[in-house]
Amino acid sequence: MGPSSSTGVLVIKGGDNNNSSTEQTVPESEVENSGGGNSNTTRRGLRQGKTKYRGPCEKTNPIDKCWRCRKDWSNDRRRLAQCALGFGRKTTGGADGRLYVVTDNSDDDFLNPRPGTLRYAVIQREPLWIIFAHDMNIKLNKELIMAGNKTIDGRGANIHIAYGAGITIQFVSNVIIHGIHVHHVVPTSGGLIRTQSDGDGISIFGSTNVWIDHVSMSNCTDGLIDAIQGSTAVTLSNCHFTHHNDAILLGASDSFSGDQFMQITVAYNHFGQGLVQRMPRCRWGFFHVVNNDYTHWRLYAIGGSKHPTIISQGNRFIAPPEKELKQVTKRDYAAETEWRNWIWRSEGDLFMNGAYFIESGNPSLKPRPAKKFMLTPKPAVLATRMTRYAGALECTARQPC
Repeated sequence: MGPSSSTGVLVIKGGDNNNSSTEQTVPESEVENSGGGNSNTTRRGLRQGKTKYRGPCEKTNPIDKCWRCRKDWSNDRRRLAQCALGFGRKTTGGADGRLYVVTDNSDDDFLNPRPGTLRYAVIQREPLWIIFAHDMNIKLNKELIMAGNKTIDGRGANIHIAYGAGITIQFVSNVIIHGIHVHHVVPTSGGLIRTQSDGDGISIFGSTNVWIDHVSMSNCTDGLIDAIQGSTAVTLSNCHFTHHNDAILLGASDSFSGDQFMQITVAYNHFGQGLVQRMPRCRWGFFHVVNNDYTHWRLYAIGGSKHPTIISQGNRFIAPPEKELKQVTKRDYAAETEWRNWIWRSEGDLFMNGAYFIESGNPSLKPRPAKKFMLTPKPAVLATRMTRYAGALECTARQPC
């Protein structure tokens, strides 16, 4: 279905340094030439939505097992609000509010947005669970500044935020973004908060309890996702990232010590074709990187500065063919005498085609937040399966999603 420009709105009432990692060598020819579209290939063949799966619905990781493959998902959308795990586990978005149906893809007036538009929905003070009447391509003329207690739920429609500004979650709490495509985001001038946006796909600034799930992202001018200025209690899960240089930035400044309280979970994502670096790049805080599938990078996968704590568990890393690009990790702006004290752990990761992770920190120190915020990693050999459905899903009402 093509883009919509119809107007109107429907509102419905809602009631140790032990490294247990394993290494596997993959022939270089296989890495370069494989292009299949199923979960068993080394380099997964990727379009923006990957090869379409036509078998029965599958639930392949703990988050998806909470809500997927139910025929009644479209009548029980708020069930999703019970499913966040990791540091963003308390995020419920607009679960306590009404359903708001976006019917108009226009974005003509950011000061007085038209009812029925996405911008009108996200600025409301009340909690809202925002859904879409049909497929839409939405070109944002200014960055989309969200109010708190909102869910953007793209399930059941093909929703693209593209060729305009991105989404900004600034100084608010309790936001879910699920089931949309965000790509080709560019800087735009003007706005209520600042004179020009940076061209980030999703910018999280000074915000808490944010969950980004099943979002497909690529080709943004700046970062795909930035979480900065003291943002914490964030989970990035089940996303499909492709075709970008600086993918995910978690903490933007070596001088902003407020990010020492940052706690972010990066889980069940596929870092795919055309990515270069920052998957993620971290500063100051605590970062749990668990059961992701890294099939492409051109500089490094996981990096950081200002002594972040990074716990990498159960991920699969497939190195590029070039010998100089095999290292997963990269430390910036610190001599080895300094960064050797940073706590970077690789536990149960799977390294392929010569990939390797340089650990650091005192092996006797095992900093862990409360257990309820730490996802239990599955074996890394399952990472491909667990991320098979990363990105925006194709969901149809009254059919398992």
